[in-house]
Formats: sequence, C-alpha cells, structure tokens
Amino acid sequence: MQEVYAVLMLHESGQAVNEDNVKKVLSSVGSNVDDAKIKALVASLSGVNIDDALKEAVSFTNAPAAAAPTEKKEEKSEEEEAKAAEQASAGLSSLFG
Repeated sequence: MQEVYAVLMLHESGQAVNEDNVKKVLSSVGSNVDDAKIKALVASLSGVNIDDALKEAVSFTNAPAAAAPTEKKEEKSEEEEAKAAEQASAGLSSLFG
C-alpha cells in the first residue's frame, strides 16, 4: 500500500511515476523497498490516466450501496435444513460405493 501512496505523492507533485522515483520516496521515509512490487505497480500504471482513475474512484465511493439487500431473507426451517444435509451426505456416500 505504501507504494501506491508514493505514486500518488509523485503524481500530485508533478514528478514522473517511475521505479526510481518510487524507490526514492520510499527510501526517504525509511520504508522497505520491494523491487518486485514497485516494478509491478509501475507497469500496471503505464497508460493509465491517474487523474481520471482518481475521479472514478471518488465518484464510486459516493455512489449509494445498491448491492445491499433491503429485505431479510426467510430463514430455512429446520426440516429443510435437515433434508438438505441428508441429501448432501447421500451424495458423498455414493462416491465411496
């Protein structure tokens, strides 16, 4: 995560987002430098407009939670649960003959 913050700092200050600059930022604050993470992050950001990505991220966080269920699901009765468990065990026993 610290690598992402370093990239955001570089972008905000107008500096080039490359491996050397990210390493310099992380080293300057005494953070461990993981070359593989930095290389993967910089490679994944090539061709990405960071300003547009940030705008999309901000608008996404302000969106209402449409995926949240509004009604409680009916709970299965004990009979249905017992029947489902019996069917599952019958299916497993068929594997072993």
